[in-house]
Amino acid sequence: MKAVNKNLVIYIACMLVAIAGIVYGNEIKNHYNFFRLWGYQNIVWLAVGIPFLFLQTKAGLPDFLEENITNKQRFLKPALIGSLFGILDVIVIKLIMHPEPYSELPPFLQPFPYSLFLYFSGAFEIEIFYRLIPLTLTLLLGKWMAGGKYFNIFMWTGIILTSLREPIEQMPGEPFAFILYSLFTGFLMNFFQAVYYKKAGFLATFTLRLGHYLFWHILLGIYVEYIEL
Repeated sequence: MKAVNKNLVIYIACMLVAIAGIVYGNEIKNHYNFFRLWGYQNIVWLAVGIPFLFLQTKAGLPDFLEENITNKQRFLKPALIGSLFGILDVIVIKLIMHPEPYSELPPFLQPFPYSLFLYFSGAFEIEIFYRLIPLTLTLLLGKWMAGGKYFNIFMWTGIILTSLREPIEQMPGEPFAFILYSLFTGFLMNFFQAVYYKKAGFLATFTLRLGHYLFWHILLGIYVEYIEL
């Protein structure tokens, strides 16, 4: 129960960051175009993941601060992998595809420091519904079915399917080369996330996405807002 309580404390702390972002966003929303603001109903959606915090060990997943997992495994390596994907997106999409300066912040960038709150909360929400809930359920079913005989089949099926979801949902319309790039890098990043979730727990997959968002959404947003505009 001590490990589960730590899961819960960390999870609630992340929800409080999201609430702080909503409060802050409401204060500044009228000063910007294309401003992305969460509503308090999003907090209700975040709470849907709470019951799954109590099922991590039963599903064969590490708790958030599993003692036999180092912080290098849990934070450093995932952050570096996510950062590489973020840097690659900046190079391909901004430097190669859109080298001309923006005249205003595009919708995928938000004003700093509000962007810290928004993309932290957005990453948290995605990892709840793309990883925490579906993979916990899949692995629980794998443990139950035939006494766990087909657990690895369930595990790899869950990893592959959850890795496909985001790139398919966010597949661009054109050009064809960019479609291939988005599908490949989107699948690969989500695949790494699912593998790290199984190896090092939820904070690892969350950190990997934060590494990506740091470069693609936050640092690029700072550059556009304070250098290009």
